[in-house]
Amino acid sequence: MSAPTAAHGTPSTARPTSSMGQMVSAGILGGLAGGLLFGALMAMMGMLPMIASLVGSSSAGVGFGVHLVISVVIALGLVVLLGHAFSSYGRGALIGLIYGALWWVLGPLLIMPLMMGMPVFVLDATALWSLMGHLIYGLILGVVVVAVLNRRR
Repeated sequence: MSAPTAAHGTPSTARPTSSMGQMVSAGILGGLAGGLLFGALMAMMGMLPMIASLVGSSSAGVGFGVHLVISVVIALGLVVLLGHAFSSYGRGALIGLIYGALWWVLGPLLIMPLMMGMPVFVLDATALWSLMGHLIYGLILGVVVVAVLNRRR
């Protein structure tokens, strides 16, 4: 079978686009993969009870569940909006790292402290560990999204 050709008769290198269902699947799987590893790091740091407090609990298990839900929701936001941009592993990794850094600023530096009545934009050792976790999350998210979309294209 020959390669598809562009309108001017030369072989096309464009890859087929992913459907919305494929992007949702990629977002869910990427969010879970990144969230599981980041959640394990949070468990080692004793941070899960604080996450659980967002829903009125102090259980590390509840905190892990809340963290995974958040991980999937924010992954879906990225992939549904920019799924077409995940064209290579390098690009997926870069997008994921940027997205992880963005959510580090929005989540633990802004939204979570506001929800808990704490000062915002506090940069301490915990915040730096959180940055590392968010970057790991984003990196894994980006790479898994590319893998899932490539497999389904």
